[in-house]
Amino acid sequence: MKKLIATIGLLAGVLSGYSQQIPRFNPDTVLTVTIDSAVMITSTRLTAQSFIDEILNDTSFYQAFRNMKKYTFLAENRIFTYNKRNKIDGRIYRKIRHNNDGPYKMEFLAKQDSGKVYKRNGKYSLYTVEMFDYIFMNAYNSDFVPSESLTGGKGESNESYKNKLKTLIFSPGKPVKGIPFISGKTELFTPNMRQYYDYSFYSGTYLDSIPVYRFKVKVKPDLTNWTKDGLMIKELTTIFDKRNFQILGRYVDMKYDNLLFSFDVQMNIELGYFDQNEALLPTKISYQGNWDIPLKREERASFLILHKGYRPGKD
Repeated sequence: MKKLIATIGLLAGVLSGYSQQIPRFNPDTVLTVTIDSAVMITSTRLTAQSFIDEILNDTSFYQAFRNMKKYTFLAENRIFTYNKRNKIDGRIYRKIRHNNDGPYKMEFLAKQDSGKVYKRNGKYSLYTVEMFDYIFMNAYNSDFVPSESLTGGKGESNESYKNKLKTLIFSPGKPVKGIPFISGKTELFTPNMRQYYDYSFYSGTYLDSIPVYRFKVKVKPDLTNWTKDGLMIKELTTIFDKRNFQILGRYVDMKYDNLLFSFDVQMNIELGYFDQNEALLPTKISYQGNWDIPLKREERASFLILHKGYRPGKD
């Protein structure tokens, strides 16, 4: 049960601690999206359902992470952990060259740790960091995101928890089975849930050249506090390429508190086009979060991941 709830913990945030070291990302933009104007969506022959269907059915966003194993690139990863006073008590920095010019090879160009990072057995002191490492840093696996199903597993193994986490990250709006009091709250677009959210549409430009739509789903401001507290996903912003409706970025803000656990998270994931085939690949992932369950140390952490220099590897 503790590890199950800790899976949600990777999606939880403490903004004051995060801002000490890493500039907070703007939830209204993804990377360099310049907003031009609000859009009357009916004039584009699109509806809110057009965006919702794409969010629920999209697999290319997830596939972009799996495609990384086909490329050689440079990654910079920064992780900060915090104590109860939101003071930094652990730092991890990695500069890694992921080389796919032959048999996969991961080269550490820089590796710096300080503070309370590891347990005596050598494992990470925070389960949140361990999960992050599995999903994004590739410290233990040669494949960033293995090809298991996005749905949660039946058992209570680590693989089951990791699959649940991938559903939360890569398939927002879908149920996450096996997490008490949470599964239905992730189904953002059911008829019952839609009454609690405002939808907004904007036209903009991404990376100074790509025409995009920004589709934001946010909790209505005039709801009672009791109703707001019962809604887990506070905001989901998605950036769409106008030319092909491809998802280029995603921001999610989630917060929930009950007798079993509490968490508060903000995560931003940004993609970019590379090589002559315009392959879609991750460029930036930022996260800030905390989670707390009974009889377990409260976990607070923030991450910043930057990927650059993608070029096709050799088969």
